[in-house]
Amino acid sequence: MHDHPFEALAARVRQRPLAVAILLFPEVEVLDFAGPFEVFSVASRVALRGALPTHPAFTVQTVAATPALVAARHGLQVLPAASFADAAPCDVLIVPGGVVTQPLGDDATLAWVAETAGRASLTASVCTGAFILARAGLLGGGPVTTHWEDVADLRAGYPRLEVVEGVPFVERGSIFTSAGISAGIGMSLHLVGRILGAELARATARQMQYDWVETAV
Repeated sequence: MHDHPFEALAARVRQRPLAVAILLFPEVEVLDFAGPFEVFSVASRVALRGALPTHPAFTVQTVAATPALVAARHGLQVLPAASFADAAPCDVLIVPGGVVTQPLGDDATLAWVAETAGRASLTASVCTGAFILARAGLLGGGPVTTHWEDVADLRAGYPRLEVVEGVPFVERGSIFTSAGISAGIGMSLHLVGRILGAELARATARQMQYDWVETAV
């Protein structure tokens, strides 16, 4: 286990809000991005009640290739807060999944993910977002996870990876990969707990009325 990214973030959040960037792209799974967006936003609101009374813990920004509306899965239209060209630097990068055909074939998206992850303290994928991290050259070899339905494809496409089944997420230093869709909520709560403490993470889950089982890594 590598604690250094969390130690640095825990110190940094005492001085200023931590910036969370969440990638959007056509056919992105709604809960893949909305779940982490809710967790970090609610955690920031809960922290203002006592843990960090002077400033928000997190600022959360959705980022897409252009500032135009993004058509997520099931027809939801989402307006990103920033484009690749004007996105603020982030401490935490969240790469959701969904139908990832477009981002996997888009050099601009892959370059932005690679460059942003290189500067961020933590990078985390949800569901098939693991394919984007792999294509962007961020995973190399070693353990990862993804949606159960996509395990075989990830193994076939990236044989150097050890694709783990039946776990909510996998931690590799500063990179996390989670299982499918709602698993991104639990992973995000875990990240909140590692940065701000388990009590704050539990209070966030309680505020969301989310039945969360803490996972030790």
